[in-house]
Amino acid sequence: MTRPDDEAHGNQVPDEPAPDRQQPNLADEQSADHEFLREFREAFEEANEEPDIGFTLSESTAARTAAGREPDQTSGAAPADPVEQAKQLGHRIARELATAGPQGWRQLDAVFALTSVAELAQIVFSDGDRSVRIQPPAPVLDLVREHRGVSAGSAAGPWWRLLLQLSSEGHLEIDYDYGDEPFPDDQLFPAEVYLADLEAYPRDRLPVWLAAYVGHGNRQSRTPALAAAQARADRESGVRPVVSERDFPALPTMWARWAVMAAAFVAVGSEWGPRILPALGWFEGAKRGGSTLYMLPGGRAVLSGGVWNAPALDAAYNDDAPMPDLYAGAPAWVANPVLNPRAASGLLSFCYWWEGGRWHRGESPSADQLSAAIAGIWTAETVTDVIAAMLAERPTDGQRAAVTTLVSAAEAGVVTRDTLVSVFGDDGDFDIDSALYQLVMAGAATTLPDPMPEPEAVDRVRDYVLERGLDTTGYPLDQLRADRISCGWMVYVPTAPGEISIGRAIFYIADDGVLEQSSSSIAPSRYIEEFEKRFQERNGMVDA
Repeated sequence: MTRPDDEAHGNQVPDEPAPDRQQPNLADEQSADHEFLREFREAFEEANEEPDIGFTLSESTAARTAAGREPDQTSGAAPADPVEQAKQLGHRIARELATAGPQGWRQLDAVFALTSVAELAQIVFSDGDRSVRIQPPAPVLDLVREHRGVSAGSAAGPWWRLLLQLSSEGHLEIDYDYGDEPFPDDQLFPAEVYLADLEAYPRDRLPVWLAAYVGHGNRQSRTPALAAAQARADRESGVRPVVSERDFPALPTMWARWAVMAAAFVAVGSEWGPRILPALGWFEGAKRGGSTLYMLPGGRAVLSGGVWNAPALDAAYNDDAPMPDLYAGAPAWVANPVLNPRAASGLLSFCYWWEGGRWHRGESPSADQLSAAIAGIWTAETVTDVIAAMLAERPTDGQRAAVTTLVSAAEAGVVTRDTLVSVFGDDGDFDIDSALYQLVMAGAATTLPDPMPEPEAVDRVRDYVLERGLDTTGYPLDQLRADRISCGWMVYVPTAPGEISIGRAIFYIADDGVLEQSSSSIAPSRYIEEFEKRFQERNGMVDA
């Protein structure tokens, strides 16, 4: 989509006589919006003049519209200038819309999406505090259709969307959208509508996204049944994937870096950047590329996504080149449920999978062509640079050192809340707890529960004994005592002075609520050592 210049060209279009039109009777309308409209029209008629409109058309739009036009050599008349025709029509559209707005409007935003068989319009007036949406007047739609007809005579062909913005001071901006970027969902027609328009107005090339939208034919879909069949066929025919040695970090390292990047973006409150969900990392970049990393049981994973302008997809959709076989040699578990959603729309441009401690790929491009679709997880230094830049334009040595420690801790799976606080502080400017949660879901954080209060530990042991109906003869529960250990409590009934008891019950309850029963026959020092180890494994302090 081309965009207008920030600076107006300075050409004022002369006022035209206001056409005679019967004004609707709004005296009985009770809604605020209709009253808004009635008062504006009365004031407009009283002034008996139309606003001066200064027209701004982006140079790139004008050039695109007029490109390739040759002077008319068959007639002595001056050739029709599509740019000038479009300008005049745009002026008339704006004038018609201006007369339809409510009193006090300050800005008009209008979008017209047209094809040869379908059309829609969204027209909104606003005054800074509220907005009013109106239906397009019939004369406006006639002019918009004529405008698209004029654009069809240009080298670029007819636009698909016309965007118009008008201020109450008369400054007008118009933009013609040829689909350089995907249309908003609420302004996107079904594929068959664009196919019909292409029959009426053939085009040499389409934007990759639109070409895929109308012609992907589910060619990138890989259902589990299809995946199994293709995997068998590949084995029988000897098709093997490419072993990717240097494209990406090893999976555990990549996952940890993805998680710490996600934590940093969450901490600073950014709506962009990577994110982590259980067993899923996802990323959508500012350049319309994106990817997903699905973690599967057995130390396997699938990394897939798309670069919006991938040359291989452009060639497949616009030049009838073969679609790259992204799944060549892929195992059966590389299937739709773990593929990036772009596969459903024909815009998947790469697919890698991790198996047997190595990355593999079919006919996917190498990683150096995918930077727009994957967060900066290439090296620990890259991750450090990205996070440090969030803290300050010129991070201090101390800030960089703290970030370096955070990245290392994430790769080791031992990030704590204090690790994050050392980077972002704890004064409320950053969302530390949400950032930590990203790391928890990725398994890159150590999250220790708060110490259990002594009375709660005693109560839980008492309840445990009573619920199970254990024999308490010589073991009065009202005499339970708790001694603190590093990760919880040792709870027992002490023996009387001079009493020797073998096999007397001892309970161990951890701060995370796990309760184990032992006895005095096992030395507490030895049991506590193993009990603490199990606690550490449960809470991510050591590898299980």
